[in-house]
Amino acid sequence: MDRDYLIDLFSEFGPLVLRRMFSGYGIVADGVNFAMALRAGIIFRVDELTIPRYEAEGAKPFQYETLNKTIVVNSYRHLPERLYDDPEELAVWAREAVEAAKRAAAKKKPRTKGDKPQAAGQKAASARTTPNKAKSRTTKAKAAKAKRSGQRDRRQRPAAAKKYSEK
Repeated sequence: MDRDYLIDLFSEFGPLVLRRMFSGYGIVADGVNFAMALRAGIIFRVDELTIPRYEAEGAKPFQYETLNKTIVVNSYRHLPERLYDDPEELAVWAREAVEAAKRAAAKKKPRTKGDKPQAAGQKAASARTTPNKAKSRTTKAKAAKAKRSGQRDRRQRPAAAKKYSEK
């Protein structure tokens, strides 16, 4: 799906932003990502209030393949085929998807400026012995001092020996 087609399809909906993502676009309105336009079609955000309507239309949950398994994302559903030809009805469904996305965002714990997602096995930022910025400044200072005194920084590797190829 190209950008112009999506803008035309959502013409009855109102202002929206299309952001490149994966193999298509993320569709944003009122500050929330409420839909995706991918190779598989248009996929709207759903929640417990809107899922019954999608099920009644036979709309399947969004899913994708990884190397090992199929991931089913129940919070997004494919847009029913009939809505591709009815921009007015699509606008109604899109507004419901925006509301579902807003409800989902309201349920999430608000993140503070210093919060970052933490991978399994990583130490929390507060548990580090020396902050990264302090390490960075110290390392830079040592390198500058070594450069002034003409010494090689201990962490640098010795110059690699030249490799000669036989002719």
